[in-house]
Amino acid sequence: MNKKIQSLLILLLILIAVTLTYTNHFDNGFVFDDFNQIVDNPYVQDLKHVPSFFKDATTSSTLVTHQTYRPLTMTSLAIDYYLGKGYNPFYFHLSTFLWFLVQLIFMFFLFRKILIKATQHQWSDYFALFAVALYGLHPAIAETINYIYQRGDSLSTLSVVLAFYVYVVYPGKRKWFLYLIPVAIGIFIKEPATMFAPILFFYVLLFESKNSLFEIFSKKGIAVIKKAFLQTLPAFIVCGLLGLFVVKMQNSAFEPGGTSILNYLITQPWVLFRYFFTFFIPTNLSADTDWLAFSNLFDERIYAGLAFVFAMIVIAFKTSKKEETKPIAFGIIWFFISLIPTSSFVPLAEVTNDHRMFFPFVGLSLSVAWSIGVFIINRQSTVNRKPIYKYGVILLGIIILFALMIGTRQRNRVWLSEESLWKDVTIKSPQNGRGLMHYGLTQMAIGKYDIALDYFTKALIYTPYYSTLYTNLAIVNKAMNKPDEAEINYKKAIEYGPKNPRVYHYYAQFLFDKSRLQEALSNAEIAFSLSKLDLKTRHLLMKIYNSLGDYEKLDSLVKETLEIAPEDSFSNFYLTNKNIEMYSLKLAEELAEKTPSVENYIDLSLDYYNHQLYENCILAAEKALELDAENKFAYNNIGSAYMALKKRKEAIAALTKALQIDPAFERAKSNLVWVKENLPLTIP
Repeated sequence: MNKKIQSLLILLLILIAVTLTYTNHFDNGFVFDDFNQIVDNPYVQDLKHVPSFFKDATTSSTLVTHQTYRPLTMTSLAIDYYLGKGYNPFYFHLSTFLWFLVQLIFMFFLFRKILIKATQHQWSDYFALFAVALYGLHPAIAETINYIYQRGDSLSTLSVVLAFYVYVVYPGKRKWFLYLIPVAIGIFIKEPATMFAPILFFYVLLFESKNSLFEIFSKKGIAVIKKAFLQTLPAFIVCGLLGLFVVKMQNSAFEPGGTSILNYLITQPWVLFRYFFTFFIPTNLSADTDWLAFSNLFDERIYAGLAFVFAMIVIAFKTSKKEETKPIAFGIIWFFISLIPTSSFVPLAEVTNDHRMFFPFVGLSLSVAWSIGVFIINRQSTVNRKPIYKYGVILLGIIILFALMIGTRQRNRVWLSEESLWKDVTIKSPQNGRGLMHYGLTQMAIGKYDIALDYFTKALIYTPYYSTLYTNLAIVNKAMNKPDEAEINYKKAIEYGPKNPRVYHYYAQFLFDKSRLQEALSNAEIAFSLSKLDLKTRHLLMKIYNSLGDYEKLDSLVKETLEIAPEDSFSNFYLTNKNIEMYSLKLAEELAEKTPSVENYIDLSLDYYNHQLYENCILAAEKALELDAENKFAYNNIGSAYMALKKRKEAIAALTKALQIDPAFERAKSNLVWVKENLPLTIP
């Protein structure tokens, strides 16, 4: 069989194997940041909002601290929403996966070309294919493929691979700078694509200038660096300028999440070792690790990590000396440079994250596969002489790939739902307070409040100042009919998270349910000011405005919301049904004003009550009493309003007065019984 056709058939088999491996992931749900970036983000729901993604970062998340400028990532999500006619996870996963297969195809042709530059050996294609298979079937890669919002990692990596492919395979087209188009696209997907420029620099240095890394430090080092730099200068200009533009376009409120630059930096060598180790032993993958930044400069892990980095640098230098081993050096360089955005001077909230391995593992796959290749090629005569070795090597490779397939399918099952994912996190990262809290949330969602409270309490040990945790403690206490403890936790949540919109939202909902409307309004408006994209907060504000009778603000908010989300059912409900009720209430108000009578004021009082405007209900009933001091219906309405406001003493007084006027008034009797049995003597 023609060697080229044989390679393409093997590549096709690899793509089929990858597809079969991922067949159990297409219906996996939205998790973690998918909610604030996608599910709760109304701008994803309409393609007309696509231009807003390019304008700035404010439409990229409901949380201002998460608003990063990744317009093409957001555009791709909006397209998937359109194709799936809603939040159908299948279409989101299908989109990510198809582009992943495209990346694997271009990885093969890129690796093939690089290996040809190193050696013309007849087996080089097989090791390029093995590198692609290692990468495509690796369980660590599944972390990115399953995490819908983090498609930014996969799509930006594809753009870098494609840019390298164009640069390497079509050298005659470089004068048109076509290779920079995929890079520019990648940077608008996610920032790590800017690392194309320094990686390209080392590619040119090693493969086109025919230098080793040692020559950088030789007498002609400046000339070597200058030549490679001038050749790659267009890439540095484009990556540098677009990188700065993306950073400038981030929301000023965006927070990377980390605190100490020093602590973050000294932790990263050990993190790099973790990534490297995971490539070979991917048994401890976790969607949210419990790793913390080191604070002790004498922590032995710092020096173990530095020793690892030093050893890898030594290997890179040594393997850069010979043409046949340069791909090993290049893969190591790719691995380290691609991690600079997440492992350098910008301290992120998590010191390590599994989806960060997606980009660097491209280089590491090449380096590892070709290391095996060099070892086997150097023993070619033995392999050819004894077929058992040849078939043994092939069998061992198949066993390794099959093991990776099993591991990846297992990770796909873990990502099935919030419950399965966070349960795995509690096992793999038992000291992760956020993980414990999220698993508790999955239990609270199905009514297992005792289990949820237990996990929230455990989470407090590791994250005692986590505002979202206190919010969830408040919610579960409310569900367990412990309103006092709930309110204490809401106030702690605000104390520890004064910029967290969700804290104010849920506290406002709590206050609204207790008919403390003015307090609810104050907290809901703070939540809205911190997160204008959150439809849930908009809906709560609508209910509060309606209850307070502030129809002008209600109407304005409904119209503004429908401009963002035309299909929002909650807003459309107010636009239709509530407009009728509001018009009816306005008519009742106008009638009572123009024709003041006992009947008109009683009717107006009832209308106010039905709109939960209890204070207005009392005022209208008192107007009726000014015209008829012995009106039992007016006193009953006053008593009912005080019942709703949970004011026991006032409710009893009004209802008692109604019964003094008419002892047989059944409605007042039943109301009075309810008040005495259900309202406590004192209200906190």
